[in-house]
Amino acid sequence: MIEITVNGEARRVEAPARTHLADVLREHCGLTGTHLGCEQGVCGACTVMVNGVPTRSCLLYAHEAAGMEVTTIEGLDEDPVAEALRAAFSKHHALQCGYCTPGMMMTARDIVTRLGAVDEDRIRDELAGNLCRCTGYRGIVRAIAEVAATRPAAAPLPKREVPLTPPPAPLAAPAATASADLPNRLTHSETLALSPDAAWAILSDPARIAACVPGMTLLRHEGEAVEGEFSVILGPFSARFAGAGTLTLDAGSRTGRLRGQGRDGANGAEGEVEWHLTPDGAGTTLQVELGWRLTGPLAQFSRPALLRGMVAALAGDFARNLERAARGEAPAARPGLWSLIRAWFRGLFAR
Repeated sequence: MIEITVNGEARRVEAPARTHLADVLREHCGLTGTHLGCEQGVCGACTVMVNGVPTRSCLLYAHEAAGMEVTTIEGLDEDPVAEALRAAFSKHHALQCGYCTPGMMMTARDIVTRLGAVDEDRIRDELAGNLCRCTGYRGIVRAIAEVAATRPAAAPLPKREVPLTPPPAPLAAPAATASADLPNRLTHSETLALSPDAAWAILSDPARIAACVPGMTLLRHEGEAVEGEFSVILGPFSARFAGAGTLTLDAGSRTGRLRGQGRDGANGAEGEVEWHLTPDGAGTTLQVELGWRLTGPLAQFSRPALLRGMVAALAGDFARNLERAARGEAPAARPGLWSLIRAWFRGLFAR
């Protein structure tokens, strides 16, 4: 027996433990506005809100949503933001076949309520996980931008006291995880065209470190405690992990170590990264050691063989950004899908 709350109504469903939330919503609750497309978390058609966070219902087992609040497209009938979005979608011809529209509306509402007025590039970035084969996205982006510019007051979605993404709280170091307990390990080295002192001046500053890591945002830093977000976008796949960690720095050995954990909806991540600088002729060798564990649907991406090339590409971009920062230049743009895939294949055939 699975007990979930959908659109403010408690539901008791008899279904196998491995039944996905999308199937429970459609087959047991009769809420067919949630559409199933790829059933692999890529297309975004099945997006619903779980405790106010857009979530792929095809990747979440229904029993994992027990004690949480699920909101489907049917639950937004009286929502002012959704009403404004429906009018804007119609005005800008932002739908054709309509199959992607329920999931698109869920993401659009999140953009408007979370970000407010933003430019079209940011909207496209946020929509990376919702695919549409009909419109070319232009009408969708214009519709969202129009509503975001006015940001109508949103009706509160049903939400319990413990959401998936809690509000900011005083920073505290996460529970320590022994290195040996992290099942995935990876070591990578990069050569920097910088002296060890110049490189350490950046790698000892949390804000400058975050600025050099593609997709990372530092939110708070107090003593050794840090809090931030890390986002990754690979074509239609996107994830944003928010979490806290402990950063320790040793200027004598030019070594830094960050341990932390975070969540993105049903997915969890915990791990550590340690970096060390050593002189290398006129430059410096940066050695990075990673250890991590993923839980939830994204655990399938934990395999080092799959990640090695992509980590190497990101580490290379990080190293080049360090050099740019030392010259006072802005970091390079975030790497795209195809550059990461090419790096993955290069790593694959190099082994």
